[in-house]
Amino acid sequence: MQVICKNCHQVFEGNYCNNCGQSVDTHKINIHFLWHDIQHGLLHFDKGILYSLKQLFTRPGHSVREFIEGKRAKHFKPLSLVVVLATLYGVLYHYFDINLFPSSAENSVDYSEFNELIATHFSWITILTIPLYTIGTFICFRSQGYNFVELFVLNTFKASQKLFSHLLLFPLLIYFNGATEIRKITNLIYVIDIVLIFWTNIQFFNKISKTKVFLLSLLSHIIFWICFLFIIYIFFKLTGKFSY
Repeated sequence: MQVICKNCHQVFEGNYCNNCGQSVDTHKINIHFLWHDIQHGLLHFDKGILYSLKQLFTRPGHSVREFIEGKRAKHFKPLSLVVVLATLYGVLYHYFDINLFPSSAENSVDYSEFNELIATHFSWITILTIPLYTIGTFICFRSQGYNFVELFVLNTFKASQKLFSHLLLFPLLIYFNGATEIRKITNLIYVIDIVLIFWTNIQFFNKISKTKVFLLSLLSHIIFWICFLFIIYIFFKLTGKFSY
């Protein structure tokens, strides 16, 4: 039976328009349409955030390797996942006015504006750190046959993994907000981040020994910190945030 496409007015047969791809089945926009859209968007267990997060916390390295090799239908897009999680974290960070740098007479740097920069631009800061992680990963694991962009995808998924763990631990930041004890919480979160990175890398680079992956991951993380601290230093110098 011939059908006229409601989107481009092309006459076609079948379930999908051969001109624009729109489905014949266009539901009336109501509460059922919205619920269906939510299920098949962010919250769909087969094609959404929950599926990707489940994979990142059950078999992270294997699932990312499979994604790179072409098994992608069920996953939420990696950069989109980072943006969603980083935006949520940034909103919470700003709303609860989290201060990771409590004032101290020992501090030679005024971190107040830096803390506000993190709060208001958390999504972009998170995305901009991914290439820095990738530089270290590419240098240390270049012999494993993955190009820079593929390793960028790996580190993008690891960023989502890290962000979600931070969201789960966010109540601790709220409780210790502004107190000196918050440094212990941030140290705990950092240790968890390291464990997740090493766990993911050990699964992802499964063609070499776990010991070698561990050592290369450690070196990769050191390279990241060198790059990151250099950029932070340049930022403070250019903006005149150092106090003497």
